[in-house]
Amino acid sequence: MDDNVTKYIGGGLPWQVEVCGGVREVVHRTIPDVEEKLEYGKPHFLKDGRHAAVLHVAKDKVSFMVFNAAGVEPVKGVLRSLGKGDRKAVDITEGQDVDYALLADVLARTSSTL
Repeated sequence: MDDNVTKYIGGGLPWQVEVCGGVREVVHRTIPDVEEKLEYGKPHFLKDGRHAAVLHVAKDKVSFMVFNAAGVEPVKGVLRSLGKGDRKAVDITEGQDVDYALLADVLARTSSTL
């Protein structure tokens, strides 16, 4: 695990630190040998040198975005499309239940072709 990513995550509010830790664990469980590093000021997760996902802590939410997601359908109110649909993101707010199983499923599907 990258120390800069750990510092980034640790700079959030307590609930954000907990959510980011859970998401980070999902990423490491889902993508064996994933590489993580701070790029563009945010934690990025790479598989074989290619971007698989990115984590972002904002004022009132945590966003988790996966790349290579054109084949993944959005889930209304949960998983939204970005760009031309090749990226999908989930926004998590304080007190919200996080569906880590859904995140793992989406990440497994999007990272399998990297």
